[in-house]
Amino acid sequence: MESINRKNHWENIYKTKKLKDVSWFEPTPETSLGFFQQFSIPHAAKIIDIGGGDSLLVDHLLKLGYLDISVLDISEAALERAKQRLGDQANEVKWIVSDAATFKPTEKYDFWHDRAAFHFLTEKRDISNYLETAQNYINPKGILVIGTFSKNGPEKCSGIQIKQYSETSMTERLKAFFEKIKCITIDHKTPFNTIQNFVFCSFRKAQLASK
Repeated sequence: MESINRKNHWENIYKTKKLKDVSWFEPTPETSLGFFQQFSIPHAAKIIDIGGGDSLLVDHLLKLGYLDISVLDISEAALERAKQRLGDQANEVKWIVSDAATFKPTEKYDFWHDRAAFHFLTEKRDISNYLETAQNYINPKGILVIGTFSKNGPEKCSGIQIKQYSETSMTERLKAFFEKIKCITIDHKTPFNTIQNFVFCSFRKAQLASK
């Protein structure tokens, strides 16, 4: 899907569906929050949530005391919804409207989080661009966490074909830049009482990872 069409698609989704009417909704993002706890991410760390849309992760991070949070999404409508929900607290967050495949950061990050954005990148060029950006803009001791549909998960989401991953294929795809720390699989229960199987993997930059 071309970038402009991808943007139009997601703008339409967020303009026509409510927060609880999308399959990825979760009131408490326990898996994502678990990685912050696992790696003891300090409150002053520079955090970016790729494809964060109007998810509630940012709400929880603010409540936990995190001070430097960026939320990126291709949909301006999604970010506007999150801003409205947060009210004055929205001023404490950096909001970035960008396609993850062509994102050009202006700062480096200590924790790069991506739940269900990476798997929408199905073209080799887009995947390579994304990973090169992550490599260049994650600090030397930073952490990368990516969650995608697993081989047991859906093949499409919101009418778009996605790319499924396993622990092996995720590790293989990222090995040029990153070394795996750990992968887990989880079942996400959608608001429609269906189950989506995800694989979440955490990584460090390969050259600095412990052997």
